[in-house]
Amino acid sequence: MKKVIFLDIDGTLLDCFNGLLDITPKVKKVIRLLQVNGDYVFIASGRPYAFLSQAILDFGFDGFILANGAQVIINNKTIYSDPINKKFVKKLVDEFEKYNIQYILEGELYSYMKEGFKEFYNFYDGLGISRRYIKSNYDIEEINVHKVEMLCTDEEASKLCLSLIKSNSEYDYFSSIDEKSFELYAKKNTKATGILKALEYLDISIENSYAFGDGKNDIEMLSTVGCGIAMGNACDEVKKYAKKVTDTVHNDGVALGIEKYVVC
Repeated sequence: MKKVIFLDIDGTLLDCFNGLLDITPKVKKVIRLLQVNGDYVFIASGRPYAFLSQAILDFGFDGFILANGAQVIINNKTIYSDPINKKFVKKLVDEFEKYNIQYILEGELYSYMKEGFKEFYNFYDGLGISRRYIKSNYDIEEINVHKVEMLCTDEEASKLCLSLIKSNSEYDYFSSIDEKSFELYAKKNTKATGILKALEYLDISIENSYAFGDGKNDIEMLSTVGCGIAMGNACDEVKKYAKKVTDTVHNDGVALGIEKYVVC
């Protein structure tokens, strides 16, 4: 029976803040062996497509769970896409503009951010994110948005962003990369719901699914798949939802976990 392995990016495959910008050779080798054996290996990330590094895009993953589950891609085909309500997006943007809060609207292929948001551009440049799929000229009425990220430079801006998020009970947020950066997403979409859609599409049982992650937005997928494996660098709260714990991202934790818990 074929297996499916779902891999988070930040803190699991890469560690952009600490210089690990590409998948390590050992991890690449072990993933390739899985694929040669006929198993599937997916990315499961809070990132939208536009934020995937060239290293991730070029690797040859079998599919992607993106924008925290709002988009599912299998073999280069989008099988699920669930944009945020356009009226709510417009309401958010109107408030952001009023209070000079920088934001980015994350869509299916492109993400959209105004040219003047220098601090936000610098933030993403520091993470090694290319501007190839970021558009600064767009019509908000014409685009679909899977996730909204906002940069709050002070406490007042943070309070405003949180109040806007909480004004609609269908949405929630996390701030996994930077405390100043809030990411708004629909509660009904998570990495776990995206994984279930992928498994259904591939007709593979949940017992044959595995996931690796380190962040709080990985908790649902770690507790949903057949075997959730927390990275050694994950916090204790995340680890308690996993069935197994592997080594850290810098010590080839994904490769060691696959060898010990997936191909054993």
